[in-house]
Amino acid sequence: MPLHLPDPPTDTLAVLDDEAVARVLDLIPIPSVHVRRRAERLELVAFNKLYRLSGLGTVTDRSPMLDALGPRIAGFLASAELRIDFDWTIGAAIDCRYYRVAFARTSSATADRCTITFIDLTSQHHTERSLRREMTTDSLTGLPNREGFTDLLEAAIGDGAHAVLVVDLARFGRINACMGSLAGDELLITVARRIKGALRARDTLARIGGDEFGILLAIDDAPDEAREVASRITAALSAPFRLTDYEIGVECSIGIAFDADATDPEEVIRHAQFAAKRAKSTGHAETYQDHAFVRLREQFGMETALRHAIEQRQLRLTFQPICDLRTRTVSSFEALARWTTPDGVEHAPADFIPVAEESGLIVPLGRWAIAEAARTLAMWDARLGGDCGVRVAVNLSAIQLQRDVIAPVVAAALRDNGLAGDRFTLELTESAIVGDPAGIADTIHALKALGTTLAMDDFGTGYSNLAYLQKLPIDILKIDRSFITGMLGDGDKVAIVRAILSLAQALGMRTTAEGIETLELGQTLAALGCTYGQGYAYARPLEADAALQLLLNAKA
Repeated sequence: MPLHLPDPPTDTLAVLDDEAVARVLDLIPIPSVHVRRRAERLELVAFNKLYRLSGLGTVTDRSPMLDALGPRIAGFLASAELRIDFDWTIGAAIDCRYYRVAFARTSSATADRCTITFIDLTSQHHTERSLRREMTTDSLTGLPNREGFTDLLEAAIGDGAHAVLVVDLARFGRINACMGSLAGDELLITVARRIKGALRARDTLARIGGDEFGILLAIDDAPDEAREVASRITAALSAPFRLTDYEIGVECSIGIAFDADATDPEEVIRHAQFAAKRAKSTGHAETYQDHAFVRLREQFGMETALRHAIEQRQLRLTFQPICDLRTRTVSSFEALARWTTPDGVEHAPADFIPVAEESGLIVPLGRWAIAEAARTLAMWDARLGGDCGVRVAVNLSAIQLQRDVIAPVVAAALRDNGLAGDRFTLELTESAIVGDPAGIADTIHALKALGTTLAMDDFGTGYSNLAYLQKLPIDILKIDRSFITGMLGDGDKVAIVRAILSLAQALGMRTTAEGIETLELGQTLAALGCTYGQGYAYARPLEADAALQLLLNAKA
């Protein structure tokens, strides 16, 4: 907010002699000077003690103030303005002083003199600059922080081509937790030095996050310069870091974005961070790709819509028959989630299930699926006048198993619908079991205690530990469709399926083959000893009413 001084009594000063003017100015508590124009020449009439101490010049011919402000004073006296205020600096960079200056007079008719006052803002300016420096500097490394880096990038945009690199350190959280914050700080400082050593003199390094560094590069010739710098950084960080008694290897992910692909500095940084996230999975520096970012935005939009769909119960279950390969009768149905928006857009499970898992929505989605499957099975029983003779299989996600307590959810669904546990089959993916076999064992045993059937889905696609497979109460192995599709013309697939069937028989487990598309393939699998099969050869996923009709036809 501009500072405004009270107008000095210029009319009074105009009728006083120079000595009297000086006495009046001494009453003003800031540097003040009375200037008169005589014969087109400005001269200092009087000034107070504070002005004399300011070093702005007390001799007309040698006054730095008059030299700097003379044209402006003359313009003010020639105008009709009664007062003007403005900021003014004087001096070199080292001893520069900052003032708020006011020219004032009480009447535009007073065209030959005015009083000038000065508020010294130098200390305030230095304090603000110091605070600004603290706000934009990382206290640990002395590098610009996220805010400072954004300011530098904003200043650079429009002045040639630039690239932003984001270097994300891997395992820093574990190192910090295991070795302490002092070791973590030492590592960050050392990493910063190594990265700095890999940069060109004109490149700018900043620490923009806990374990994240940002680099601003000026592109002279071609965008490949950014990849060359990224390669040098990777090489610089490849040597182990010595921390106390340990030598620690630190890997990094590097994302690259260009200012030409964004409208503001924050967007450029976000693009580089997004590319760094992709680099974690690819193992090499990645450049921002707009289509990938658009896809991510679409997933966030899908997450919002899915959350609403779950709350509004806009999803439904379809049911794919699982047949006994020997008798070709339906033994169970696999419940499959389907989502159609109110405006008729059908979302494939392959699209919305990963979004649900990443966002945590898989927990309410999974709970709904269990409850809805139980409700539907109870409805079929009621329509058929008793046990309809089939089970319902529900898939359990690995994320769902980690984040939810599944057994009480299943128990409540069975109890609320008057179903016995053996009417439910729960399908667990092989990756969920292999990823945390010890942690998931309690859940599996709790589900088994309810009387449910447990199936390992997609068997053969992971890396099963046979010891755990033997210990856990798995009832059914579901052979992944990748081994079933085209099996009749592929001797290797036949050998793999034979091996899985032999393993299941040895462990006392039944088997289900997924993806059976011809009756001939089903007959071959039955001859090999496979228990159950599902696929388009028998039926596509059916709506609940169509599945009920299938059961009614079988009873007729």
